[in-house]
Amino acid sequence: MIRLHHCPGTRSVRSLWLLYELGVDFELVTLPFDKTLRQPAHLALNPAGRVPALELGGTALFESGAIAEVLCERFSPAGLGRPVGHPERAAWLQWVHFAETVSQHCANLTQQHLMLREDHMRSPILTQLEARRLGKTFGVIEAAVQGSDYLLSEFSAADIGAGQAVEMGRHFVRLADYPALGRWFDRLLARPAFARALEGAGGFYARDFYPPLEDPAGS
Repeated sequence: MIRLHHCPGTRSVRSLWLLYELGVDFELVTLPFDKTLRQPAHLALNPAGRVPALELGGTALFESGAIAEVLCERFSPAGLGRPVGHPERAAWLQWVHFAETVSQHCANLTQQHLMLREDHMRSPILTQLEARRLGKTFGVIEAAVQGSDYLLSEFSAADIGAGQAVEMGRHFVRLADYPALGRWFDRLLARPAFARALEGAGGFYARDFYPPLEDPAGS
């Protein structure tokens, strides 16, 4: 039995996308992004009160990178995954977990622009700093896909993790500044499994782009 607990527009999209790419049977539990995640039933699956939470054969997993490793080892070790001993194994692991490096800046920017409702709660300096940091992570991917269709020799879960993170990050850093990354991301968007995983996520970000806030003091 495989059951994914998911909120549209969040990191759990990468787990959902991976499951669709794997083509395995699973149950999808779609949750609202609210206090539901802090209810005892959900905390028993993800003690941090977040998503994803994956139930797999009586085990609950709640870290997206670990979910990617376990699912690929079980269902696609030499396809979407890279087995131990494969020459791309180390690079695959690095990219799978690099998604969280990208996502931490997306999360900070999402909090500043969307979760803090009043202007006085927000920090222009923080939004400017985090946008620059996010841009640097985009630059890392930009360099990796220069002249290459994917992060590794073929499409893999590495592209899924990083691609979902970029999908969130493009609301804060313009892809036009990273042409190779933009071509790579368009290639990912063309995959039916990614489009399917993104269904229902359109309302999470009310605007296509959120520029860094300006400091009213001009400092």
